[in-house]
Amino acid sequence: MSRIFLISANKVASPYAVYPLGMSIVAAALKKAGHQVQQFDLLARGDSIDALKGSIHHYQPKYIGISLRNIDNVDSTASMGNWYVEDTRRLITKLRATTSVPIILGGPAFSILPDDILSYTQADYGIIGEGEQAIVQLVDDLNAHRTVPKIIRQRSDYLEGRQILSPCWDENLCQYYVEQSGILNLQTKRGCPYHCTYCSYPLLEGTRVRTRPIAGVVEDIHRLIALGHNKPIFFTDSVFNDSEGYYLNLAEAIIRSQLKIKWYGYFRPTGMRLKELRLLKKSGLSAMEMGSDGMTDATLTGLRKQFGFASIEAVDRLCHLEQIPAAHFFMAGGPNETEETLSKGLANIARLKKSVVFLFSGIRILPGTLLHKQALLEGVVSPTDSLLRPRYYFSSQVTPSRMNELIAYSFRKNPLHFFPPSEADTKVATLRQLGLIGLMWDRLFHYP
Repeated sequence: MSRIFLISANKVASPYAVYPLGMSIVAAALKKAGHQVQQFDLLARGDSIDALKGSIHHYQPKYIGISLRNIDNVDSTASMGNWYVEDTRRLITKLRATTSVPIILGGPAFSILPDDILSYTQADYGIIGEGEQAIVQLVDDLNAHRTVPKIIRQRSDYLEGRQILSPCWDENLCQYYVEQSGILNLQTKRGCPYHCTYCSYPLLEGTRVRTRPIAGVVEDIHRLIALGHNKPIFFTDSVFNDSEGYYLNLAEAIIRSQLKIKWYGYFRPTGMRLKELRLLKKSGLSAMEMGSDGMTDATLTGLRKQFGFASIEAVDRLCHLEQIPAAHFFMAGGPNETEETLSKGLANIARLKKSVVFLFSGIRILPGTLLHKQALLEGVVSPTDSLLRPRYYFSSQVTPSRMNELIAYSFRKNPLHFFPPSEADTKVATLRQLGLIGLMWDRLFHYP
């Protein structure tokens, strides 16, 4: 048995503070294997290095694990102050002054660029992909003084849904996130069967959807309520509305269990009818975030979204009919973008008058994605370029600065449309000062 100190390195609370779910699931795996675990959240502790050092000194761990949530904020209009790898490097430097125990990196950000991040931060080890079994094996190997590689790569097989553990929620952290954002999060499945050109989810979780037992998810919700946290839940699945209908079965189970909850999720804006939407609303669906991405059929094809803009409008109309707040996330300047598609796309978005819209300029290039391959073919990046620092794809048929001007001009009169997305931060901050909690963008809706 070993003492293991886990750190959530995320310090970003925009648009709202997000509970470190990955760290809590790894903690559950380590505890199940018989280890002692302490969880430390930099965001919840106010980025206090003194508090971190004091906790480590008191706990005397044998290993330290650091979870990296994001590499950067994927916003081409933002400054390099939103590049989070440098923060991790400084954190590790400070830890080295406190302890000599091995430092292990993990989390989605690390898994995307493992070699570069390990080299840059000078951590001892790193785990790619699902960390539950890998970190237990790594600790066992290190305890047995076996030789192990610096980077533990994903096994060829992923965990089955029944093997995905319930989070080891920390009551103090739960209380912090309830007070700060009023949202706790939960995962019902892993894997994404779609092949959107820019997305890293299939690389991180595989393309086969692995659903957790519905009874286990419902039990987790009951546990949160028992802890006194009957607050909205955000289901963090890459796509909540899976094509096999698991999400509908879950909604029915929530209704049968008489759980009176509010919940949110990430949705693919296609494949839902009024019947399904009403079932979800009955189970507690209170707002939807949609990966709409392309503003026209041409750019949706360029992103390999496998649906057209008509699908986006159809789901949007249903949301408005059922008075369910909806937010669409779009990206301008991607594959197939031209001046003509930009003009048409902005006109399409203008028709979404009753939805919040967040629009990104350009697309962050991530290694191993189809977009990365396209960027290599087009000479946007070279094979020797590191993608550790943000690099963005822009169609050669648009000028980014001119495109940004046109977007800003088009969005200027609609208070629900935000470009760049950080423009919403001021409104969110104002709402939080009024003592409101939740997603915040859904507070901008006023249904009769």
